[in-house]
Amino acid sequence: MSSGKILWVDDEIQLLKPHMLFLEKKNYEVVPCTNGADAVESISEEQFDIVFLDENMPGLSGLETLSQIKEKLPNLPVIMITKSEEEYIMEEAIGSKIADYLIKPVNPNQILLSLKKNLDLSRLVSEKTTSNYQQEFRKISLDLAMVNTYKDWIELYKKLVHWEIQLESISDIGMTGILESQKEEANSQFFKFIKNNYRDWFHGSDAPVLSHTLFKDIIVPQIQKDPGTLLVVIDNLRYDQMRVLEPVINEYYKSVQEKTFFSILPTATQYARNAIFSGLMPLDMEKKYPQYWKNDTDEGGKNLFENEFLTEQIKRLNLNLTHEYFKITSLSQGRDLASNLAKIKSNDLTVIVYNFVDMLSHSRTEMEMIKELASDDKAYRSLTVSWFKNSPLLEIIQNAQKMGLKLIITTDHGTINTSKPSKVVGDKNISSNLRYKTGKSLSYNEKEVFEVKDPKEIFLPALNISSSFIFAKEDYFFAYPNNYNHYVKYYKNTYQHGGVSLEEMIIPCTTFEPK
Repeated sequence: MSSGKILWVDDEIQLLKPHMLFLEKKNYEVVPCTNGADAVESISEEQFDIVFLDENMPGLSGLETLSQIKEKLPNLPVIMITKSEEEYIMEEAIGSKIADYLIKPVNPNQILLSLKKNLDLSRLVSEKTTSNYQQEFRKISLDLAMVNTYKDWIELYKKLVHWEIQLESISDIGMTGILESQKEEANSQFFKFIKNNYRDWFHGSDAPVLSHTLFKDIIVPQIQKDPGTLLVVIDNLRYDQMRVLEPVINEYYKSVQEKTFFSILPTATQYARNAIFSGLMPLDMEKKYPQYWKNDTDEGGKNLFENEFLTEQIKRLNLNLTHEYFKITSLSQGRDLASNLAKIKSNDLTVIVYNFVDMLSHSRTEMEMIKELASDDKAYRSLTVSWFKNSPLLEIIQNAQKMGLKLIITTDHGTINTSKPSKVVGDKNISSNLRYKTGKSLSYNEKEVFEVKDPKEIFLPALNISSSFIFAKEDYFFAYPNNYNHYVKYYKNTYQHGGVSLEEMIIPCTTFEPK
């Protein structure tokens, strides 16, 4: 079996016979060609894996031939070979998306290396990635048996996300399946850890940065270091989604600090995002600011007073800051802000809440087409990147970079793809979220939930004296016995939040400096 079919275009092709013999011994098929016009005709008539193209030829030049080849077959890799080291030739060739650039005289090993890079790259990367993960698999398994602090869990989750993103570029379904099993096992262990430790974080135990301490502990030190900060809170953004957005952001900004923190429970916008802006747990918000706080069964929007909460927190921390707050829930709002961003230049802090990812996860539940486009975590990440590259948010970030603003990107909670139903029964005032429930007379499977019978223990308000909270574990979602099969079919394999999982609770806060 051939290692690959090469079209070699050079007006002095007879001088390259030793190189061609060398490649044929390495199992490559080499087709010689002496001019650009014949080369363009050849690629129309035959299939080639790669082209070696001499830059300096009579008649159709190398660059002209390259242009015509790319017009016909834009994805055919072309390696340019030339005697000239003139910068403009290199720039034109690179601008035309050549695969590699070799300077004459070339030796056989140079040619072989270039072929390996271009023809065998995906296979070699796949083999290397698989081999590295196989070595790491045992270590992750050992870590899972030993992990017992929130810091350990952050590191383990980051490691799992790293390998998930690495393995998505290869076609080894077996390796991906092994990683999925490790993630499931990790979420099972993480649930036990949260069940045993979450209460203690509010009662003197060593605690991670949580939603209500994020602003004071992570964001304020960055603002004080360098006023003129744009804080973007992307609703419902997971750590893995942040990792795939970073390369796009890094075209304009360099990452200077990556922090991870824990969303409070419930991992839902009403609780977690209000906690970020107020610097308070929900129970304290209800006591101090009853005019701003709404419980699950109250009428009206639950996040209408984020700016008021933020203003009060800034006062409480004695910060001398000028700030402005924007909430973007539509394309037109995003475009308007991108066009008028210069107006915020004098602010010490500008806060933008961006709701697209949250809308995407809800659309995925309600629309079959979105469900197909984001059928799993890999596709969900890909769709997030596609949106981001074409969104007003990226334009806002580009404009902020030109204005010299520091950039902080964070979120309120993550989300998980749910697959297992868990039956729950309650009175008519039970909350509607699929990953947590609050109300009185709740009936449920105790093995599938983290139950908190006294919400005050974790600083949550109670709807009434006998109200409790339950949080779904791993990838479970709550379903009512009435019309159970329809309910399960509708919500299975949808992205939900509010419960206990690595994806929902361990979330990013990354600081960037403009390039």
